Order: sequence, then structure tokens, then C-alpha cells
Amino acid sequence: MRILVTGGAGFIGSHFAERLLAAGDEVVILDKLTYAGNEANVPAGAELTRGDVALREDVEAVGDVDAIVNFAAESHVDRSILGPLEFVRTDVLGALVLVQHAHRHGIRLVHVSTDEVYGDLTEPAVEDAPLRPSSPYSASKAGGDLQVLAAIRTFGVDACITRGSNTYGPRQYPEKLIPLFVTNALDGEPLPLYGDGRQVRDWLHVDDHCAAIELVLREGALGGVYNAGADDERENREVAARILELTAADPALLRHVQDRPGHDRRYALDSSKLHSLGWQPQRRFEEGLAETVAWYREHRSWWKPLKSAEYRAYYERQYAERLGS
Repeated sequence: MRILVTGGAGFIGSHFAERLLAAGDEVVILDKLTYAGNEANVPAGAELTRGDVALREDVEAVGDVDAIVNFAAESHVDRSILGPLEFVRTDVLGALVLVQHAHRHGIRLVHVSTDEVYGDLTEPAVEDAPLRPSSPYSASKAGGDLQVLAAIRTFGVDACITRGSNTYGPRQYPEKLIPLFVTNALDGEPLPLYGDGRQVRDWLHVDDHCAAIELVLREGALGGVYNAGADDERENREVAARILELTAADPALLRHVQDRPGHDRRYALDSSKLHSLGWQPQRRFEEGLAETVAWYREHRSWWKPLKSAEYRAYYERQYAERLGS
């Protein structure tokens, strides 16, 4: 197939594009190339077009494709608290533009969402659980999900939604918890851990996440929503401690800082529906984290340039007061 991968210069999208190319598909990437979109992530053999999913003309300019997989999103909770407007534009309006495109051209859309739309949980969420987002980011992702679901019901659009748990691995922009802590530890800088650090997350390796999305693309039922979780829950403080061990960094670098507003305590997914299609995560967290730390240690040339200019301004705004610096 010829597949449009939106957001394909980002973290998960670029890994997914690699996976499609290895399977023999043609890949067209549409990416706005914002701060988290990196041309260095685009795999050889993919066709890159710079454009905005919220603009119909940019999406139409890609030309004929057989399917769309939408990774394009503003995705960082902390940034959504600082400025939510762009999140609504990309995550809601962008999803609407793409689902309308899929409808006009009669093609399949897989909309990649997040476990965060379910909000704070005490038990693993199933796909028809209420959406109770807590942050501007998760609210915008929930809004995009609802646009897709409405188009499925009203217009019969051939679309599916995937909701993945916290994803990690190589090439993740260093504002997210694991790459932030790994790169700070490698540089001897503080690891700013929110609150008591007992927030629970289920960690899914990017390769497993991409395998789940590909399966839904090829075999998911029309209108299907599929959770993709690793069932590998860890407290954030446990993740931070393990990163300090793997990087041989000074444990004193770990700093408990003021928590962010509305911080969810736990995300968890029931992935039975996706398991019934044959998907199972292959990478356990201990193995995957060690490999990820090794990748960042060996690829300073990839992440060092990213932790300057715009990133440094954001980091100072987000953490300087919390760290007392």
C-alpha cells in the first residue's frame, strides 16, 4: 500500500514509517516539523512533505494514498498547561481534517490516541470506558477521538482508533520523562521528579506500540477502538532510580519538585481486544529501558543539538523555579 503517515518525523511516527517500509509499503510523511519533528528521524525511502494536518490543502497536496495513519499531535502535558490553544488546533481540528479526507477519498484512517483520555484510573480501562481527560493535552486528544467516532457513525468512514500507554525508546524528544531523565543523568544535571514520584505508568516499547498500530491498520474492524498496553506498570520514582543506576549517575541528582497541576496518579489499559487479534508486547521494561539508555549514551550527536535554543527556554520556564535555580 501507499500509506500517509502524519507526524512521521516525530518519535513513534518515524519508527512506524520504518516498519512499513520494511514490510514493502510505500510511505509518504506529512509533518509540520515543529520543535519535536526532526528530519533526521525520517527513514530512507520515505517521501517527506512539510505540511499541517489542520490545513485541508496541505493534506490534499500529498496525492493519492491507500490509507492514513495519524500520529500528528501536540503531545506534551506540561506544554499544554503552559499554552493549550495549539493542542486543540492540531489534535482536534487536525483529526477532523484527516477524517474528512478519508471520507472524501474512501480510504482507511487509523487515528493514534493515548491512554490519557481515560483520565485517572484505579482499574485498567476497557475501550468503552468513559473519557475523563485531566489535562488540556488529554482533552484535545479526546476531542480528536470523538471527531473520528462521530464520522464513523454519521458518515460510515473506515476508521479505527488506537490508544497506547506511555511509550519509550530511541529518538524520543528529550522533554518526556525517560529521555529527559536519561540525558540529564548523562550530563550530570538534576532529574526533576514531580511530587512524591509515586505516579504509576504502564511502559510500552515503541517497537511493540508500532506493531499494535500496524495490526489495527491491516486487520482492525471498521469503527474499532483498540487499547495497546504493555501491562508493565512502574512508579515514576522507580523508573528514575533505575535510570540513575544504568547511567552510573550520582543518586543525589534526583530532585523531588513541585507537582504539576492535575497530575494523574495512574494510567492502565485492558488490551484484551487487541490480544484477540494476535498482538502481544515482546519487550519487557527492564530490557527495553537498558537498551534505550544505551542508545542515548551512544547518540549524543542526535540529542545534544535538541537541548538548546527553544528547548532550553522551555526547560527554564518549566523547571527553573521548581529546582530553585
